[in-house]
Amino acid sequence: MTYLLLFLEFAKISLVCVGGGYASMPLIQASVVDSYHWLTLPEFIDIFTISQMTPGPIGINAATFAGMKIAGLAGAISATMGFVTPSIFLCIALAKIIFKYGELGAIQGILNGLRPAVMALIAAACIGFVLLAVWDVEDLPQDFFSSANPIGAIILIGALIAARKKISAIKLLIACGFAGLILGNLF
Repeated sequence: MTYLLLFLEFAKISLVCVGGGYASMPLIQASVVDSYHWLTLPEFIDIFTISQMTPGPIGINAATFAGMKIAGLAGAISATMGFVTPSIFLCIALAKIIFKYGELGAIQGILNGLRPAVMALIAAACIGFVLLAVWDVEDLPQDFFSSANPIGAIILIGALIAARKKISAIKLLIACGFAGLILGNLF
């Protein structure tokens, strides 16, 4: 039953996941952390982090890792197939529509309306991740400055600066991992 539920949950996420893998993260979190309590938020953040570091689309990687954590290899297969299956059919259908009617104002209007929604989903996920990375909480802390983890804040600021300077994502992840290892052991 768990395998079917994993398949259906990730299929549902895939159906409404507009904007790629990053936009799927708050939806996956809502399902596996908030609704079913299969994972804790720190476990989910770890899965999100690993999903970014491994080759392939982040949404599919997250589904695979979450399924594996929840129900082993069969869970990984169920979650991954659930995430991928609707996308295959939606992509084929949308490709036909866009190639045939893509120049219509209604199609362009829909796409223009979806872009801000996708950015809102990504921003909401980012805010939650920053709170967990710097304050180790899910909601904004009342003692904002005094409860911040200085190591997390330093790494976050350094990573933002490096990302703005177009440092490769792989180099950035490796550097931040080493910084966390070194700073975590020093302090």
